[in-house]
Amino acid sequence: MRVFVLLSLVCSLSACSLTPTLHRPDLPVPASFPSLAPTVAVGEATEPASERGWRTMFADPQLQHLIALALLNNRDLRLATLNVQAAQAMSGIQQAARLPSFSLDTNHSRERVLAANESADARRQTQQQTGVSIGVSAFELDLFGRVKALSEAALARYLASEQGRDAAQITLIGAVAEAYYAQQLAQEQRQLAEHTLTDWQQSLNLARLLQKAKQNNGLDVAQAESQVATAEADIQARQRALIQANNALQLLVGDTLSNDLPPRLALQQPPLIAPLPSGLGSDLLLTRPDLRQAELALTAANADIGAARAAFFPQISLTASFGYASSSLGNLFDPARQVWRFAPQLSQPLFQGGRLRAELRLAKVRKSEAVAQYERTIQIAFREVADALAGTATLDKQLQAQSRAVASAQRRVTLSALRYQAGLDGRLELLDAQRQLYTAQQAELELRRDEIINSVALYKALGGGLHERNTLPLAANRVTGVIPLTDHREP
Repeated sequence: MRVFVLLSLVCSLSACSLTPTLHRPDLPVPASFPSLAPTVAVGEATEPASERGWRTMFADPQLQHLIALALLNNRDLRLATLNVQAAQAMSGIQQAARLPSFSLDTNHSRERVLAANESADARRQTQQQTGVSIGVSAFELDLFGRVKALSEAALARYLASEQGRDAAQITLIGAVAEAYYAQQLAQEQRQLAEHTLTDWQQSLNLARLLQKAKQNNGLDVAQAESQVATAEADIQARQRALIQANNALQLLVGDTLSNDLPPRLALQQPPLIAPLPSGLGSDLLLTRPDLRQAELALTAANADIGAARAAFFPQISLTASFGYASSSLGNLFDPARQVWRFAPQLSQPLFQGGRLRAELRLAKVRKSEAVAQYERTIQIAFREVADALAGTATLDKQLQAQSRAVASAQRRVTLSALRYQAGLDGRLELLDAQRQLYTAQQAELELRRDEIINSVALYKALGGGLHERNTLPLAANRVTGVIPLTDHREP
């Protein structure tokens, strides 16, 4: 029993740590985003985008329904969740290595042996022995923090996998929104093409009637027929784009799109997206899950250095057992039948062919890689936000200008049709006006889609999409903490 008391005291000793002190690298980006036009203020909201629920952000009921389906059925997100569970199990395995593992062992042996001082032909006798014991096998005393460092690295990788899962959710929500609006654009462009084809077929019929009445020549009819054929070809292209957009959306949702979806809002109907706050500083990027994931990967790489350093020092392991052994089951637990075994072992590396030093160098290189990856992730995040802000600053004015272009093209078509019917202009002038109007209308739809997609990109770049509503997280029971990094440099 004294063996286990001694073992408990040894286990309670605090190990020294050879893990270097970690500091968070300075942000390799400007302190604030580039100064743009006043229109960069994308709303009067005050809460951060990371706290804005996606149901609050996206007002379209059909899009909300599709996002909810994607969060349930998307296979990429499911794989990310399974990776979290696997990392959690690995962390549990490594945590268990810091504690001794006890086992209950029982044995019973029965054998026939020669009796003492007897010849080989003499009568043999049968012996038996029964034993029961509790023991611990090869428990490492973590005097130099090797096991602790490995445990910390495993925990950091588990937390990093959780952040990776959150980053995958944000990416998925943004992808569903982008695919949804791409589908909506393709559908409305096809409707515009069908409406335009109807108008141009009427013009063709009118041209043929005028030809029969000897009021125009075959050139006007040929021009009208070419115009109608162009519209028919464009309808097929829009139909193909719509089918492909449906396929992309169905892949993201992870399930067949039913016909009983909630009604959708038109692409021209504002507001499709709730406003985001203005006055953005680059430090808000640190709330993004992918940056937290990179930071935790750096923490794990730093802990690996501590484990590699500790491998140079002696490793002490203990094997001990305590129990009873007896030739008779009836007096097995007699105090006189107590047995125990205590076998400490010390192992000091002497010659490894340079393996330990190589492993330490590798751990340091991995940490440098983690630092570079962390800084690169910050730079990518900064660019994503800056690009989205640039789009916010310019797309609104561009869309206003395009709307004026559509209105002007519509007036030109009206005037050209009147002049053509009055015989003042030829068919070619009306044809050019109609084509210009159709091109301007298609461009306006694309700009409206681009404006929405840009707002989705800004929402995603600011870390939004983890919550369903402002006060109701989708997975409030998951660990979302980050191992803090100190501001001290490595000695």
